[in-house]
Amino acid sequence: MNYEEAIEYIHGIYWRGSKLGLSRTEELLGLLGNPQKELKFVHVAGTNGKGSTCAMLASVFMRCGYRTGLYISPYLRRFNERMQCNGAPISDAELAEITTHVSVSAEAMKDKPTEFELVTAIGMEFFKRKHCDIVILETGLGGALDSTNIIDTPEAAVITAIDYDHTRDLGDTIEQIASAKAGIIKPGGDVIFYGNNKAAEQVIEKRCAEQNAALTVTDFRSLNVKSSTIEGSVFDYTVDGAVYQNLFLPLPGVYQVYNAALVLTVLSVLSRKFQIPAEAVRDGLAAVKWPGRFELLRKNPIFIADGAHNPHGIKGTAESLARHFPGKKIIAVIGVMADKDVDTMLDLFLPLVKQAYAVRPDNPRALAPEALADKIRSRGVPAECCQTPGDGVRAALASAAQDDVICAVGSFYMYGDIADAVEASVPR
Repeated sequence: MNYEEAIEYIHGIYWRGSKLGLSRTEELLGLLGNPQKELKFVHVAGTNGKGSTCAMLASVFMRCGYRTGLYISPYLRRFNERMQCNGAPISDAELAEITTHVSVSAEAMKDKPTEFELVTAIGMEFFKRKHCDIVILETGLGGALDSTNIIDTPEAAVITAIDYDHTRDLGDTIEQIASAKAGIIKPGGDVIFYGNNKAAEQVIEKRCAEQNAALTVTDFRSLNVKSSTIEGSVFDYTVDGAVYQNLFLPLPGVYQVYNAALVLTVLSVLSRKFQIPAEAVRDGLAAVKWPGRFELLRKNPIFIADGAHNPHGIKGTAESLARHFPGKKIIAVIGVMADKDVDTMLDLFLPLVKQAYAVRPDNPRALAPEALADKIRSRGVPAECCQTPGDGVRAALASAAQDDVICAVGSFYMYGDIADAVEASVPR
């Protein structure tokens, strides 16, 4: 296969769907010689903050000198972002070669793997070939039955903030959702939980007791945010006797310092197994890049892209907008999946909005912009329909004054179109 054929194969129609369970992944990786057994992992599950947490951990481990793999979903602009080594996505040639190799085993299976399972197998083979010292592994959906959960006990199992999302697959109570996420907890492992949710914490505590795993819950009492601007935050944090002062985090969402506190707690636990100098922590946080999370794409007018796609995430976006632009009504470009809790998301976000542009993200699950615009108008906010995210960006910019703030929100699936349209709008 060449690259284009590999991408077509990965997205092939008969891989479609999300069938929970580990049997297909176990069979496929077994046919490949179980590359995952030659690797060490930090396994990350949760509702929100998974990607940012993974990005921070990977950045710090790279600064420590470890050959660091990163496995994430979804990608924002190119599929290759899904698997990276030392910050570099898998090359087109590598993806083509490894997909060809994995396809031989996949085709031999009676019960064919799903797309995510296929990609997980490609990722494991990639990380093995790259001789990664550590892989930061983000779950796709849930935890217990997610294909990434094929690994043995990781160096750390990290559970980020838990809230309502994917309720059709994971359950409609916090306890059920937490139970699914807690499935990544393995015998004798180290577990670090974001906290701030007693119902979820009780479920995770029970799972840790059953697995004889050691639980650490992030303590936010020592978190001191000294400054927070659209360029990032400066903060202090103390964990397990380590005192960090004036750390800079170039991710401007106000929720990101809380994710950073979780990361520092994870690193404190991992420092028993890895050499993690304080300067590497400082440099790694300062260097982290994570697009699509309250990302500033341009100024005059300010344009922010945020992939928040559930009520908990939208609440964080709204709080960040209120903190950075107090008292200011914004222009919004909104696109969502039809299976999300759209009404709650709009109720949380629209009080900040003076004009909305409803768009359709590039995904078959997307809510029609006409239906979305109706929901927005019913809440007293003017809304126009735009068929594509790019059309929404151009309409928002055309209506904006230099001192306006525009925020595109609701789905990661429209980030590439949003970023391309904003980039094209900036004068050369």
